[in-house]
Amino acid sequence: MKRISTFFMAAAICVASSAQKDYAAFVNEYIGTGGHGHTHPAAMVPHGMVQPGPDTRHHGWDACSGYYYEDKTINGFSQLRLSGTGCGDLSDFLLMPLNERPDLRHVGEKSGQYRCPWASSFWHEQEEATPGYYSVFLRRYGVQAEVTATERTALYRFKYTQRAGKRTDAAMLLDLDYNNQHQYMLDMEWEQVGDRKLRAYHRSQGWAYNQPVYFFAEFSHPFTVEEVRDTVSDKGRTYPRCKLILTFKADGEGVEPDEVMVKSAISFCDYKGAERNLYTEQPAWDFEGTRRVARRKWNEVLSKIDIRDLGNAAADSMRTIFYTALYHANIAPNLFCDVDGRYLGMDLNIHKCDPVKDPMYTVFSLWDTFRALHPLVSIIDPARNEAYIRSLVQKGEEGGIVPKWELEGNYTGCMIGYHYVSLLADMYTKGYRNYDVEKAYRHALRCAEYDTTGITQALPRWKMGEIMPEARYWKNKLGYIPCDKTGESVAKALEYAYNDWCIAQIAKGQGDKATQKRYENFAKAYRHYFDPSQGFMRGKTLDGSWRTPFSPTSSDHRMDDYTEGNAWQWTFFAPHDPQGLMKLFGSKEKFIAKLDSLFTSPSILTGDNVSPDISGLIGQYAHGNEPSHATIFLYNYMGQPWKTQELVDSVLYNLYFDGPMGLSGNEDCGQMSAWYILNAMGFYQPCPGKPEYAISRPLFGEVCINLPGGKTFVVKTINNSRRNKYVKSMKLNGKALKTPFFTHAQLAAGGVLEIEMTDRRPR
Repeated sequence: MKRISTFFMAAAICVASSAQKDYAAFVNEYIGTGGHGHTHPAAMVPHGMVQPGPDTRHHGWDACSGYYYEDKTINGFSQLRLSGTGCGDLSDFLLMPLNERPDLRHVGEKSGQYRCPWASSFWHEQEEATPGYYSVFLRRYGVQAEVTATERTALYRFKYTQRAGKRTDAAMLLDLDYNNQHQYMLDMEWEQVGDRKLRAYHRSQGWAYNQPVYFFAEFSHPFTVEEVRDTVSDKGRTYPRCKLILTFKADGEGVEPDEVMVKSAISFCDYKGAERNLYTEQPAWDFEGTRRVARRKWNEVLSKIDIRDLGNAAADSMRTIFYTALYHANIAPNLFCDVDGRYLGMDLNIHKCDPVKDPMYTVFSLWDTFRALHPLVSIIDPARNEAYIRSLVQKGEEGGIVPKWELEGNYTGCMIGYHYVSLLADMYTKGYRNYDVEKAYRHALRCAEYDTTGITQALPRWKMGEIMPEARYWKNKLGYIPCDKTGESVAKALEYAYNDWCIAQIAKGQGDKATQKRYENFAKAYRHYFDPSQGFMRGKTLDGSWRTPFSPTSSDHRMDDYTEGNAWQWTFFAPHDPQGLMKLFGSKEKFIAKLDSLFTSPSILTGDNVSPDISGLIGQYAHGNEPSHATIFLYNYMGQPWKTQELVDSVLYNLYFDGPMGLSGNEDCGQMSAWYILNAMGFYQPCPGKPEYAISRPLFGEVCINLPGGKTFVVKTINNSRRNKYVKSMKLNGKALKTPFFTHAQLAAGGVLEIEMTDRRPR
């Protein structure tokens, strides 16, 4: 009884502590905006449909989010953007306050390449970004620009200051064809509605092949409009361009406005949807009130994990890194339905959902997020993961198959594997089943037979039943994928094996023994690619011979046998079968020696087209990209957990920082951050679908996870310091753990995990 009462007392203290903190104050939105992080400081609410914020001078790949910290100029403020992806898209409907008329002729030589003659310089010292709010001073125009947001709307406040002793003329640019580098505008239109409102539409082709967006805005002052139309040619085609200059009228006494506010909304359905979104969520001009509500929503999300005690191992900067990571983990997936529940389906028709109880979501970066983001969500907000599954199943109903990388209702055909089954298997085996299980299982099997790699709406009226991608064909025919018949064969095969294992877990739960046995056999197929003479997973040709020449350090981005990696990084990907992987090397000792060499080999990459995603290197381990993220935890399965602890310590301290360069690779819609969150708390799930966590190396003195239903799970770290990075002992609810693992059921039940640290490395 004494232990139980102590537990409930700890839970009460944890909840009370969470309610009093302004967690948003710990977020540094600039983490990852430099280097290859590809994040942004836009104003938005958790999982919001819109992400209004600054677009800087285009800077190639590293400006995928529309913003790059090293840029010195701002082009304006667009309404949509992606966070941390490796491909750029969106940046729709750019607004820019002006006090002079720029030259708008021929702003780019071809579609997707811009020079913005209206851009303004800015200083980071005059810039502020906090959850739900962004502000910057535009030096060219003397304008203080601010923006905040609701789920579907943006609210801007532009303050025009006086320059050269006179009041500036208040004007604004609305760029209808502005885009993030890789889009082609197919058509567009606009209409002024009265003297204070405007609506516009455009349809683009980019990463999302067919992307219609509707925009509706109201301005605080009446305006007149000047239209500048142009065309641009690229690759033998001509595309339209259209930019609008809005000039705000003086009042009855001839005084120009010194402040203009804009409230805007978008819809992927039609104008009525955008207008309804605007006046439902933003009926007034209450900037400060909207900003307060946005911050409150962020605090509700961030309070799900409470760092109660930094401890001796962590600095204040690590709390900032942690809560920024939790912030990034709650940006995507994004809402994709209007306030009335309508949304654009995968068949490009309008469908309807319940916008409150069962909203539709978009931006599913499943190749990245199945590894850590969705396991994290299964802990802090499992109902949201269930909602994601319902969204994905519905997309499968509309389009014929569940997408692996869905963007704004489009199959992008991007990446490999079919990791919807990982998300499904993980939630299924953890006991979360608030979705149509039979339908979800049916779509899992369909994903295993077909694939969306390379498939987009560019193939009109395609039928998934008629498409058998080469990789799946050869696996079904030969039992392996020949490297001379399809690209990235080794990476595809290894991920197929894991995905098939996930299906076997669902089949087992469903009592489908025949399917379970079939997919358990498929799950062993990773063994075909192991070359014992080299000690690596390697491409095998149609005649059964190994591809030559071979170098484990070689990389040819998306053009060799691996995906965004090399043989070193992919050889250890069999998360569902670490013991079977070990046996391929002949013995545990040989496997551990090979694993050791992964982290100690020279960080040399060879080839003329090395993948830029191979980053954050420790030896040949690449933390900056997802395929490596579970590898460190193999030592836990091999009986040498202290090596896991050493390496996790190195990653946490050396590859995450409180600054623009704070991420070692693409954020990828929350995956890079979710890895940090879990390991900073002291554990990680190496194999989604197997509801088990491996203990790593906690950073903080005490962390409290506020679980659904009022329960809490507390991680207390004893004798923790920067030097003490090894685990001496582990207790869960007072009972010693014999191995460095515990289950999701134990975590979800609530309790206290005590980890005692030491500076002594076991020998």
